[in-house]
Amino acid sequence: MELPKSGEFISASSGRASGTLQEPELDPQDTEVTGLAIWAIVFAGGIGSRFWPLSTPERPKPLLALVTGNSLLQDTVGRLQPLIPPERVIVVTSRDIAPAIRTAVQDLPEENVLVEPRPLGTAAALAWGAQEVARRAGRETPVCAIHTDLAVAFPGAFRESINRAAAVANREGALVTLGVRPSRAEPSFGYIQVGDALDRDMSLTAGGAHHVASFVEKPSESDAAVLVGDGALWHSGILVGSAKTILEKLERYTPEIAPGLPALASGNLPAFAGMIRSVSIERGLLERISRFLVLLTDFGWDDVGTWASLRRARELDDDGNGALGAVEFVDSTSNVVHTEAGTVVLFGVSRLLVVSLPGVTFITTLERANDLKPLLDALPGSLRVNPGGAPKTG
Repeated sequence: MELPKSGEFISASSGRASGTLQEPELDPQDTEVTGLAIWAIVFAGGIGSRFWPLSTPERPKPLLALVTGNSLLQDTVGRLQPLIPPERVIVVTSRDIAPAIRTAVQDLPEENVLVEPRPLGTAAALAWGAQEVARRAGRETPVCAIHTDLAVAFPGAFRESINRAAAVANREGALVTLGVRPSRAEPSFGYIQVGDALDRDMSLTAGGAHHVASFVEKPSESDAAVLVGDGALWHSGILVGSAKTILEKLERYTPEIAPGLPALASGNLPAFAGMIRSVSIERGLLERISRFLVLLTDFGWDDVGTWASLRRARELDDDGNGALGAVEFVDSTSNVVHTEAGTVVLFGVSRLLVVSLPGVTFITTLERANDLKPLLDALPGSLRVNPGGAPKTG
C-alpha cells in the first residue's frame, strides 16, 4: 500500500484508510549526527481500558485516533521516518489485537509484527525485539525502544534526539534514555535523577549526556513533587542502545526474564515464554541498572495515558477545548470531546469529557476520567467490552 500524501489520514468516524502511514516529514537534522542504521521496537500491546468506551478488542488503544486523525501506532511509525523506515520497525503486540494491528499498518513487513503467546511484560518484549534485531542485522545494531502512547509536537527534533542517543549509546556501550523537563508533579510517570555529566564541557541543556543517578517509577504524588523540585526529569519511555547492550543488561539485572534468554536466542519462543515472569522495563531494568545515561530533549513530548491527557496532546481552541469530530462549543472551556456519532454541542460547561459513539455516549469530568476502574467494575460485562453493540444474553 502506498504512503498517503500530506494531509491524508485515517478517518476516526469512518475507519477507512486512505493509506497507512503519513508521508515522512523530511528534516535536515535527520542526517546530521550519525549514519547508523537504527532499528525501532514499538510496544503496541493491550486494549487500553482507560480509553473506554472507544477502546475495544476490535479497535485497541494503539489503533485509536486520539491525538491526530491517524492512530497512535501510525503516528509512532510515521514520525520515525525517514530515520527508521518501516522495514526496520518491529512491533510487539498481544495475541488478542494482532489481527487489527496487522490490518492497520500494512506498510510493515508481516514478519515485523511479533505476537506474544501470552502477556509477557515490556522487559520480555524488549528482549524479544532486541534478539530479532540481533538475528537480522547484528548484535551491534542500534535500537530505539518506544511506546505508542505518546504525543510529539516536533517530529524533526524527535528524530534528531534518537539519532544523538544512538551515537552516544554506540560510543559508550551504554543504554541511553531521553529525558523531558517536567511541567507538573505527575505520579504516573517515571523520574530520572540526573548525575554527573559524561563530558564536563557539555551541560545538560547544551545537549550533553549525563549519568543517571537514580530512576524512580511512578512515585507518590508527594514524592513526585519533591523529585520535580530537585530537578529530576520525566522518563519519555524511549530507550536507545545496541541489541547487544540491551540483551546483556537484561541478563544481568532482570532475573524475571534472564533464565529464558538462552531459549530466546535459540529461537524457542514457547520455552522463553514459559520460563519468565512479567515485569516492566522500568521496574525490571531501569530501577536496578548500575549505569545508564540520559539526554535532555525538547520535542514537545507528552504521554497519552488517559482521556484527561488529551487536553495537553491535542490542538486546543482559544477556550482550551480539544475535539475530534463534529463539535460546537458555546461559552464552554477546557473540555475534551470525541465524537463519531453526529454533532456534539456543549453549552456553558467546563472540564467535561464527552465520548459519543454509535450506541453509547459517555460523559464525565476530566478529573474522574483519570481513573475509570471504578466505572468499569460497576458496568455489566457486555457493556465494558462491547459498548456500541446489543447486550449479550444467556
